[in-house]
Amino acid sequence: MNGENKKLAMEDLGYDAFFESNRKKLELGGFSVARVISQQKGAYKVKNTEGEYLAKITGRQMFHAASKEDYPAVGDWVAISETDEDQAMIRGILPRKTIIKRRHGDKNRKGEKNDAQVIAANIDTAFIVESLGRDYNLNRFERYFAIVRNSGVKPAIILNKIDLISREELDSKVEEIKNRFPDADVIQTSAVTNEGLSNLEKYIEKDKTYCFLGSSGVGKSSLINKLLSKEAIKTENISSYSDRGKHATTSREMYFLESGGIIIDNPGVREVGMADASAGIDDIFQEIIALAENCKYANCTHIHEPGCAVLAELKTGNLDESKYSNFISLKKEVEHYEMSKMEKKEKGKQFGKFIKKVKKDLKNAGHKDF
Repeated sequence: MNGENKKLAMEDLGYDAFFESNRKKLELGGFSVARVISQQKGAYKVKNTEGEYLAKITGRQMFHAASKEDYPAVGDWVAISETDEDQAMIRGILPRKTIIKRRHGDKNRKGEKNDAQVIAANIDTAFIVESLGRDYNLNRFERYFAIVRNSGVKPAIILNKIDLISREELDSKVEEIKNRFPDADVIQTSAVTNEGLSNLEKYIEKDKTYCFLGSSGVGKSSLINKLLSKEAIKTENISSYSDRGKHATTSREMYFLESGGIIIDNPGVREVGMADASAGIDDIFQEIIALAENCKYANCTHIHEPGCAVLAELKTGNLDESKYSNFISLKKEVEHYEMSKMEKKEKGKQFGKFIKKVKKDLKNAGHKDF
C-alpha cells in the first residue's frame, strides 16, 4: 500500500507553522486549506484531510492576475470553499516558501517565450535527473542548478540508467560531476536493475516535498513508479533512432509515499529557459563571481574588455572553458528576460495612460458614462 491510500494529516501533506501563520495574517480562517496536487487546463485537484476536490479559481482572481505566477501551481497551499461533495472554489493562495520557475521554452508561440512558467511551489529539494545517454550534459545541470538555487531550493542530482555503461565509465562521469559541482549530492540509479533505489528512498524524508526535473525519457516517471511500488504513471519507450523520450507525463502531479515523503512528477522539457535567476547564477558560478571582483571595470561583461580578470584566468587554463561559456550564455539569457519584462511593464503603463486619456476625452465630450 502507498501513502495515497491512507488518511493523511495536514503535516503529512507538508503543512507547517509557516503556512498556518500566513493563513491567520491573511484572515483566511473561515476557509478550509488544501494543497494543489495536480493541474490540468485551468482546473486543479486539491487535497486536505477531508479528501480530494476538483477546484477552480474565482473570476476575481483571474481579473487581478498580472502573470502566470499569480495562478495556483502544484505544491501551493490554497484556501477553499466547498461547492459540492467533490468540488471546490479556490479563494486565495497562501504565500509560498519557495517557487521554481523557468522562462517559457516555446519560442514559436508569440507572447509567451518571455513569460515565467511556474514549475512547482513549496519544494524542499529538486531532483535534477539525467540519464547516461545522449541526455547527459554538465551545462544542463548548471542551468537547472541556477533556477533551483535561485528559488531557495536544494538541488540534488540523480544519475539514472547506470546499467547502460560500465562501472569505469560511471566512475568517470561521477568524478566529472563532482569536479563541476563539489557540494552536490549525486544519487546513482537504475529503474531496470533497481540499483541505487534504496539510496534514493533513504534520501527522501518524511513530510518533505521533492520534485523531479529533467528532459523527456530520462526516467523520472519510472523512478517514481518504483518509489510508489506500482505503475501509477504512464511511461513510454525511448526512440532507438534519436535516443529521446516521448512526453509520457503531460501534467504535473503530486504523489505521497508510504515513507511519508511527498514527490512531484513534471513533464520533460528540452529547453531550460532562464527567467529572473541572477542570484542562482551567481551562486552556481561563485568562482567566476569572485574573479570578477578584480576586473578593471565594474560593469565588465567578461567578453572582450581589457583588464578582465575572468578572461585572464581563462587564458591561463585555470578556468574551465565550458563552464565560462555556460556562465556567459546564462547571464545573457537572464538579461534578455529582464529587459523584455521591463519593456512589457512599460508598455502596460503606456496603455494604461492611453485608456485614462480616452476616458477623459470622452467625458469632456459629454459622454456621461465615462
